[in-house]
Amino acid sequence: MTNKILLTTTSLCILLAGFTACGQNSADNRTGAGSPVETKDPNSEYKSAFSGQTRIAGVKTATPYEAKVLTESLKSPWGITSLPDGRLLITEKEGTMRIVTKEGKVSEAITGLPKVNPAGQGGLLGLRTDPDFASNRMIYWVFSEAGDEGNLTAVAKGKLSSDEKKIEGATVIYRATPAYKSNLHYGGRILIDKSGNLIISTGERSDKVTRPQAQSLNSGLGKVIRITKDGKPAAGNPFAGKADARPELYSYGHRNVQSLAFHPVTGDVWEGEFGPRGGDEINRIQPGKNYGWPTITYGIEYAGPKVGEGIQQKDGLEQPVYYWDPSISPSGMTFYSGNAIPEWKNNLFVGALSGMHIARLVIENNKVVGEERLLSDQYQRFRDVTQGNDGALYAVTDQGRLYRIDKK
Repeated sequence: MTNKILLTTTSLCILLAGFTACGQNSADNRTGAGSPVETKDPNSEYKSAFSGQTRIAGVKTATPYEAKVLTESLKSPWGITSLPDGRLLITEKEGTMRIVTKEGKVSEAITGLPKVNPAGQGGLLGLRTDPDFASNRMIYWVFSEAGDEGNLTAVAKGKLSSDEKKIEGATVIYRATPAYKSNLHYGGRILIDKSGNLIISTGERSDKVTRPQAQSLNSGLGKVIRITKDGKPAAGNPFAGKADARPELYSYGHRNVQSLAFHPVTGDVWEGEFGPRGGDEINRIQPGKNYGWPTITYGIEYAGPKVGEGIQQKDGLEQPVYYWDPSISPSGMTFYSGNAIPEWKNNLFVGALSGMHIARLVIENNKVVGEERLLSDQYQRFRDVTQGNDGALYAVTDQGRLYRIDKK
């Protein structure tokens, strides 16, 4: 009990691979001056399409920073976003939503949400507050829903009551069909763009029989989807008016997208997705483009064979900006736009599940030029990362922790 109290009240100086995050050592954080952070052998002998697509030079943060555990009492948190006053709204996999104060006090469960199917990789997933939340109190979230024909990724909205105890008028506005009797690969992240439309990620539900749906324009599986707040296809989507194509689709050829973020300068949508055994990807999403799964991949089957024809490049299919082999299992991510740590400006921070760290990617001209592993000594499965209203990074882990990461 004593150790737990110390953890939740004391700032942690994070030790990383022979240097500390407290600023004793410095390096060229822009161009990447060190050896790659990945030292394990890859699962395959596949060659990257261009230099710097994987195992880029390692970088080190020179600015002193610290990570503070605000609470350890969350239960399998999955999504995290900010309320206008700086408190954090968090989903828990089993189907609960909670508010956590900046001091780490966790609210009772918010009621009134539609029932989720938490089996396997399902549950209550990503969430966002409406840009006008201060006046309309609307929340949008993604969850796995069970039905007669199987499970699917669903999107819902509702109003947080004035006493913050329940969701009022919860309504399912979109379902990524077809349903399938699997509890894997739901995707589940959500963004709200400048036009007020929702950007949603889905998975292709994992099994070989459903993989081809990632390539189908008449399926909601393995996609990035763009819809209105009422669940209708957003205006200007790339496949609007095309026969045998769903008008809500924004991009396709994805495996299991658990990462979505807007670049703070360009406004581009970036995503991260799980590969099979190796081949986790970071992509810059362009409307209408095909990102290749399962036709091309830098991963192999979990049992060892090649995926499909075992090819990594094909005309008309987009290459990932960056990939990992072995896998780190990229989950929620965010770009840093704060001012406290200038060298982090516009860097991408990605929660790693199997990797048990937060990956910091330095990006220039849409290419990764440096990589750092943060909080790897914490041995936590980092499920989501967001930037708070105060400019600090906040991260949740499968083990129930909420971290605040900022300049020391």
